[in-house]
Amino acid sequence: AFRVTADDYVTMNDGTGIVHIAPAFGEDDARVGADYDLPFVQLVREDGTMPEETEEFAGLFVKDADPLLIKKLNVEGKMLRKMPYEHDYPFCWRCDTPLIYYARTSWFIAMTKVKDALIRSNRSVSWYPESIRDGRMGNFLENVVDWGISRERYWGTPLPVWECACGHRHCVGSIEELKRLSDDCPDDIELHKPYVDRVHIRCGKCGAQMTRVSEVIDCWFDSGAMPFAQYHYPFENKEFFEKHFPCEFISEALDQTRGWFYSLLAISTQLFEKSPFMNCIVMGLVQDKDGIKMSKHKGNVVDPWDILNKQGADAARWYFCSSSAPWLPSRFSDSAVSEIQRKFLGTLWNTYAFYVMYANIDGFDPTGKSIDECELSVMDRWILSRLNTLIGEVDEKMTGYDITGSSRLMEAFVDELSNWYVRRCRERYWGSEMTRDKTAAYMTLYTVLERFVRLAAPFVPFVTESIYQNLVRSSNPEVQLSVHMCDFPQQEPKRIDFSLEKLMDTAQKIVFLGRACRNQASVKNRQPLSKLYAVSPVELPEEYLAIIREELNVREVIFLKDSGELLDYSVKPQFRTLGKRFGARVNAARDLILALPGKKSVAELEELGYVTIELDGETCKLSKDDLLIETVQPEGLSTQSEHDYTVSLDTVLTPELIEDGFVREIISKVQTHRKESGYDVTDRIILRYSGNDEISRIIEKNRAFIASEVLASEILPGTGGDSKEWDINGENCTFSTVRQGS
Repeated sequence: AFRVTADDYVTMNDGTGIVHIAPAFGEDDARVGADYDLPFVQLVREDGTMPEETEEFAGLFVKDADPLLIKKLNVEGKMLRKMPYEHDYPFCWRCDTPLIYYARTSWFIAMTKVKDALIRSNRSVSWYPESIRDGRMGNFLENVVDWGISRERYWGTPLPVWECACGHRHCVGSIEELKRLSDDCPDDIELHKPYVDRVHIRCGKCGAQMTRVSEVIDCWFDSGAMPFAQYHYPFENKEFFEKHFPCEFISEALDQTRGWFYSLLAISTQLFEKSPFMNCIVMGLVQDKDGIKMSKHKGNVVDPWDILNKQGADAARWYFCSSSAPWLPSRFSDSAVSEIQRKFLGTLWNTYAFYVMYANIDGFDPTGKSIDECELSVMDRWILSRLNTLIGEVDEKMTGYDITGSSRLMEAFVDELSNWYVRRCRERYWGSEMTRDKTAAYMTLYTVLERFVRLAAPFVPFVTESIYQNLVRSSNPEVQLSVHMCDFPQQEPKRIDFSLEKLMDTAQKIVFLGRACRNQASVKNRQPLSKLYAVSPVELPEEYLAIIREELNVREVIFLKDSGELLDYSVKPQFRTLGKRFGARVNAARDLILALPGKKSVAELEELGYVTIELDGETCKLSKDDLLIETVQPEGLSTQSEHDYTVSLDTVLTPELIEDGFVREIISKVQTHRKESGYDVTDRIILRYSGNDEISRIIEKNRAFIASEVLASEILPGTGGDSKEWDINGENCTFSTVRQGS
């Protein structure tokens, strides 16, 4: 009466290695039972109660019968042991009622027969990440099973199979065929329950009436049929479908490997012997800020509507595009999206707002003007070159489905546009006359913004549309109705100047290191300094040196051949070797070594391998092993290095430099005062001041320069109007302003 079967799903690590088998109540059990031709015994009815064959248990709910069955086994002496055992088993997701696996007669698609074709279809797809092809998806297909497509539900696509009492079955392939075979099919037949179940056809074998089977189709089959079902193929749009099949790109989350990705692949391979998609980006799952799966139970779910209402859809979109590769898990939080909003979208919007503000002041209209007719400055040519380099790089990366790489390139460009180009060029927009240089500045910034919003539109569709409507369509209604109707921007090779970009990149790196030097020395950028020393792979022409001088507020930029010229060395005794050698004279030797000139000693060690000291009339040679050489920064220099670049600032302040620092600080405070008082950028003011004798002397001496910088028609001692006290490099000073003409 007892038989032993074997299968590899039973392990030696869990339990006893022996399990009972019930082919009617488990997938593995049913498979093994079929392999060994075991009898199929179904001792639970469809309503979950025990059948008549179970005698005293008949009619009992299966779970209620459990303790009675255990008691019977015990009474009959067939119980070895009884104990509670924790076991993974399903529960109803709505009411938490325990469920049982239950074998049912179902309809299957024989996927095992096309396993090799499925694997070929999978290998033809460019998966992102590539590991999905031979990993998660490839492994699934290697172990593919037949697809049970029928479901015993009400809602869903009815299985189009009609069955006769004689056993004959017929699968109907179209409404036209159904009407041809049926005498009671309405012209406006609704192909869902219960309507389609009222339609009967004649049996082709016995002539009796055939009725549709009760099952509906697995909804994943509907999803997998999407490529052709959306066009009503093959009944309509045959040529259109064949032209556009397979599609170039799809994307869904990682958990769709066995869902939508598989259903698409399975149906298409059966029908067309190929994959219905050529490229697929597999998205990672969204986690909370700590990398934990979001769960209502844990209370760590971020409500997407809160994000959309607070930061906007574009901020959320850009976060997912730029934060990490799409297939990696994303750590999502309100603060992370806010940072993205500020860093990228805020910077882009502020750059656009800068252009609009000054264009409105000057009444500038780009319509009918051409960038080709402008006399472009080096900054103009640089940003246009960077823009066109960016367009080419983004195009290349998007062709390779590198969304993260593309978005990070655009993010870096917006930072350069705002914090380098616009900041360096803003004074070009301040003049009252529309000079050729000012026109070039306007046209350059307009061109960059117009082309950039087309480039970024697929990523951030709402903010780019808003900018496009106000920047482009407001002045030229003849252009495309929407940025999303425009062509993706094409690279203009004539605008690209890689040597120019290299020179500007060098200048930027020197400025970056120069700012780090100032931070290291705690010297504000408004305090002028005399010299900057630089070591770099590229020596810059004068127009770039002027940029560095202005950015870092230094009087002179000097290039050196190597960083050794910026460093000094200290030479100290290595007592481990010198103690044995000099004994009682070691302290005298120490004093002589400490007095050695650093740079000269290091040069001698490199050239000769030793330095000498005169000790008690004896010339003593000392090697590197006898000395400790340390790099020291010369007093009055602040130095920073990165890769092939070294920058050093002379931080010694002369009285003249200190006075210039006061002037710049005064200008900065007055500009802040203007902003806080709500003045427009074009408003002219009357400025009054009250401070000590030194502050008054500096203001009077530099009156004309200060007035031009802060748009002051008069600078007078005293107070009045909007007044506020300021700290000017440790000295108190009160500024008062009145709008001219008020």
